[in-house]
Amino acid sequence: AARPLTAAEGPRNVTIVQFSRDGKEIATVTVSRLIKTDAEWRHQLSHPSYWVTRHADTERPFTGDSWNLEDHGLFRCICCDLALFSSQAKFDSGTGWPSFWQPLAEENVVDTVDGSLMEVRTAVSCRLCDAHLGHVFNDGPAPSGLRYCMNSAALRFVKLG
Repeated sequence: AARPLTAAEGPRNVTIVQFSRDGKEIATVTVSRLIKTDAEWRHQLSHPSYWVTRHADTERPFTGDSWNLEDHGLFRCICCDLALFSSQAKFDSGTGWPSFWQPLAEENVVDTVDGSLMEVRTAVSCRLCDAHLGHVFNDGPAPSGLRYCMNSAALRFVKLG
């Protein structure tokens, strides 16, 4: 199953793109990867967010709070607040999960092979804290042809303007 890296795995430092509160790109920076204990994540997150982000669970379709959200804003990681997706790239995929045709910055997400459901999929996680976000598929709209199918429980929406 797809799972976040442990403290002993992966890089100590990661390169991410920082965005301001109003969605403007600030800088590309290299920072320490955010690593917390299981107990710390459990304390910080709601039950659904904990299971989705820390154990690669999936929320039921049409149940999350942002699958049909149409406000203008940014979708940030529920665990570390890293800016991940813009409402400008969001579209209605009909799946019941928030879907985007591209991330806000490629640097802020990580794609990994996930063979957990007897089919090979591409899992998407947060570059800064390794939170499982969802999966990306090759059946999205132009211009990318991609569908980043994310879990609402992994995202925090920040309304702009």
